[in-house]
Amino acid sequence: MASGKEIRTKIKSVQNTQKITRAMEMVAASKMRKAQDRMRAARPYGEKIRNVAAHLSHAHPEYKHAFLIQREGAKRVGVIMVTSDKGLCGGLNTNVTRMVLNQMKTWESAGVGVDACALGGKGFGFLQRMGGSVLSHVTGLGDTPHLEKLIGPVKVMLDAYMDGQIDELYLGYTRFINTMKQEPVLEKILPLSGEELGSAKGHWDYIYEPDAKSVIDELMTRYIEALVYQAVSENMASEQSARMVAMKAASDNAGNVIDELKLIYNKTRQAAITKELSEIVAGAAAV
Repeated sequence: MASGKEIRTKIKSVQNTQKITRAMEMVAASKMRKAQDRMRAARPYGEKIRNVAAHLSHAHPEYKHAFLIQREGAKRVGVIMVTSDKGLCGGLNTNVTRMVLNQMKTWESAGVGVDACALGGKGFGFLQRMGGSVLSHVTGLGDTPHLEKLIGPVKVMLDAYMDGQIDELYLGYTRFINTMKQEPVLEKILPLSGEELGSAKGHWDYIYEPDAKSVIDELMTRYIEALVYQAVSENMASEQSARMVAMKAASDNAGNVIDELKLIYNKTRQAAITKELSEIVAGAAAV
């Protein structure tokens, strides 16, 4: 059995760890509120531009953008994977990377090549370890999503799509459901299909000013930017929520370990006292 000093050292060590996890829980709770506000502010714009783009896919303008043209027999696909830069957030990153990995294995078994773009350090490290084809990446996104950091890596994937290097483009991220639940999602964003987006019944037609090409080109760019920004916002809100829950669980577990160690320490101390009393009584009886 460990000595009383060793047990006291363990108790002190776990108490210090508990202080760290409690501090991280409070920091994550504070950041979570701000991240949720940004996510909720981004959702209406993202949903609206999805609807407009979905209706546009059914329209018949004089100009058809490459993002709206369906391609038969995809030989290579692209995946934009959104993860966090930091860990200690439960299974958040593991769930989305496992989902993307399973889909990549399905594609590869069907003879379809895969190129990837990593938004976040954890996803980039995962793709490097598995030897995936990473066309672009960005790390150090911080606690607030900045569109100027995201445009560059995403543009590489869009250029690859425009050049015909990839035939489909997917976006994988963690969707925020509530504080206790976050859901990994892999959705197809190119080529754009109104049926896949679940567009409303009845199709719209448009009058373009100044001309269809200028308007549609700009709209398609805004469409992709809105999707990626919303995905990063959802992922950051999910990250802070998952981290808060994980750190609360760690603090509770540390409290349980401390209670168990204190019980062991008291038993050890009591055994030592009993042993000393027995030795004293035995010595007195021998005299």
